[in-house]
Amino acid sequence: MRRLIFWEFPRMSWQYDIAVALILAFIFLTPRDLFKDQPRAVGVVQIPGSQKEAVFWIDPKELRDTAPALRGQRAVELVQRRTGKKMELVRLETVADPGDEVKGFMAFLKP
Repeated sequence: MRRLIFWEFPRMSWQYDIAVALILAFIFLTPRDLFKDQPRAVGVVQIPGSQKEAVFWIDPKELRDTAPALRGQRAVELVQRRTGKKMELVRLETVADPGDEVKGFMAFLKP
């Protein structure tokens, strides 16, 4: 066990090959749920727009707990954190489906 922990096997030996196989098996066969590791969607995404203003899609979860009057300010903070650039909000549009469920926000900003 000591040799395994301190990796004292010579290369090209069968012990070395078994240790590497065990490590690879652990990496590739361990289920994601064991470590609660799940992919997360990005909350702020830049989409193509005009040259005068940048357009960002903001997930509704990012602005869920924000009062409607403060959503513009929060949107600017999210975009600045994502891009690292100072920008000024031109307008913030709510995107909803026909049932009035909010699907996201479109933030139009200028540098």
